[in-house]
Formats: sequence, C-alpha cells, structure tokens
Amino acid sequence: MERTITQFHLDDEGHWVAHLSCGHARHVRHNPPSQTRPWVLSPEGRAAHLHTPISCGLCKRLEMPAGFIPFKKTQEFNEDSIPLEMRTGHETPPATWARIHVTQGRLGYRILEPLNRNFLLDAANPGTVAPESPHYVTPMGPVCFYVEFFRAPGL
Repeated sequence: MERTITQFHLDDEGHWVAHLSCGHARHVRHNPPSQTRPWVLSPEGRAAHLHTPISCGLCKRLEMPAGFIPFKKTQEFNEDSIPLEMRTGHETPPATWARIHVTQGRLGYRILEPLNRNFLLDAANPGTVAPESPHYVTPMGPVCFYVEFFRAPGL
C-alpha cells in the first residue's frame, strides 16, 4: 500500500528511515545495486521526497504500528443503527488506525482499493482498519459492534 513520507531520521547505524503517514517507518537506504536511492544522501534530495508516496508492507498486512494507543471509541451499533457512511464506504485519516470489535453476531468487512479484501468479523475475530483505506461493513444478520481508534502517543 502506498503511504506518504512525512519526515526522515537516521537510525543507530546511520541509515535513513522515512516516517510514513500511516505511522510506520521504513528504511530508505542507498545501497547499490540492490537499492538505488541517491536522493536520500542529501538534505535537498530528502526534502524533495517529502509528501511523496512509498510502499508500506506493514499496512498491506494490516499491522498497526507498535506503541499506538486507543484514544476514542464509538457507541455500540446494531444492524439498524449502523451509520450510512459505514455501510457505503469511508476511510480513517492519516496515522489513525481502528479496530472493529464485534460483541454479538457477525459483520462483513470489506477493504476496497488497493487491497480488495473481505473479512467476516465476530467476537473472536476483530477487524483492523488501516489509515486512508476505503472500507465498509455489512451486517450478517443481528449484530452488535463498536469501533476503537488508535494513534501514536502524544498526538
């Protein structure tokens, strides 16, 4: 999944790491011939790549960044009270992850482009929502669920 570079830092070994809009970090080494990124070696090159997209494999696997903490929780919804935007498609903002917790019944969860994945959620199988990923839910009969939102500490 493509995410936007928000900033850079050097790791303990002197390699450049890009911070992404999803909350993950990714090394952006210049290590020819396996990785050719000469732009990362200069401040001007890094500045030119701020706000540009780069692939995030951890988002593709729906892995929430380590250390993210809950900051908000919705009311509990049932099959009759699910808001329209949850049924038809919406997305969370950059760096905001969510977890869909089903307390009763089953809920269909569809992630649209670019993942195109379907999940069946129940009490034993919550759903993870990556930032900026269009998705929607569909009740599979009577259901009760709520959504919990996560972000980096200090935001």
